[in-house]
Amino acid sequence: MKITVRYLRRWLTAAVLVGAAVLTNAAEMVEEKVDSELHSFRIVQLASGLHHPWAVAPLPDGRFLVSERRGRLALIENDKVVYIEGVPKVSALGQGGLLDLVLHPRYGDGEHDWIYMTYSKPGETGSATALARAKLKGAALTDFQELFVQDRYSQPGRHYGSRLAWRADGTLLMTIGDRGVTPERAQDKKDHAGSVLRLTETGTAPADNPFAGEDTGLDEIYSYGNRNIQGLVVAADGRIWASEHAALTGDELNLIEAGQNYGWPIVTRSKDYGTKEPIGAPSMPGVRDAQYIYQGRFAPSGLAQVKSNFFPEWEGNLLAGGLGSQKLLRIQLNGDKVVETEILLEGQLGRIRDVRQGPDGYIYLLNDTSDGGLYRLEPAG
Repeated sequence: MKITVRYLRRWLTAAVLVGAAVLTNAAEMVEEKVDSELHSFRIVQLASGLHHPWAVAPLPDGRFLVSERRGRLALIENDKVVYIEGVPKVSALGQGGLLDLVLHPRYGDGEHDWIYMTYSKPGETGSATALARAKLKGAALTDFQELFVQDRYSQPGRHYGSRLAWRADGTLLMTIGDRGVTPERAQDKKDHAGSVLRLTETGTAPADNPFAGEDTGLDEIYSYGNRNIQGLVVAADGRIWASEHAALTGDELNLIEAGQNYGWPIVTRSKDYGTKEPIGAPSMPGVRDAQYIYQGRFAPSGLAQVKSNFFPEWEGNLLAGGLGSQKLLRIQLNGDKVVETEILLEGQLGRIRDVRQGPDGYIYLLNDTSDGGLYRLEPAG
């Protein structure tokens, strides 16, 4: 790469603004051709040197925002990474830190140029999953607003959930895990832990939420009995799909509906880590069964639906990332049923943390490592 004086001056200015900036390699081919049943594709690395990246938000102008769990927000443009000022303080312990990112659905019109983020907020008695929004100006976040904090701080630093997805009605879905110590919290509708929340764009509870205004549950809760959802997408038909971590095997793909109980820990297909004995019952009246049980120890994180001219044969399919399994799984749907699955990647990128389709129609992936990268899937002839 030729570095001109003008380019060097711009890079040094960014470094002064944020205190740190690193150059990454230009787009680098990882795999020239990966063959699958319906499409061949290639893997291109767009950025490297990311420290345990958690979420990617493609911007309309071709840049990318990437959250790093340790509490840094990276802005990726061409062959450079700049770290952004103004990120909220996070509890970067265990699975905690700076987590999901999404843009407001009307991002780009000036008025609604909000970036929404979730994170583990530190407190005197532990940490809590929190939601905030801010605007991006240069190399800094401005107009920062904390919108929501779950009702109870607790230990230890795991099972934050923390995926976000917009519905067509303008409401925002947010997942919170059971927090990892007392699984029964997920069955308590007066506890945000182990649930999917439905919020307005300013973080309040819509009046038509299933338990809003009632004594039976918290206003924000949309579904409950969810152990730790780390994949969430609202499909083109409005259905809400969620990838959920179980304990030892039994990871679930769930169809989330208002007011429903998804069972954890009284109904599950998983086993106890120590005893290897089944946890709870496999099914029970009044509890929604999973639409699909991931095979083995899949460890799901990241979920997207394909709506792209680049991959027409995948149209409407879900792409699910796996951490421990190091897999990218294609899931074919017929309405609310899973009819076929195919492993697209297994081990090429390591632990897959996030899966997104960008506004350009390409598929973007992050891998979870101390030297993580941003990758793009492109069609290959």
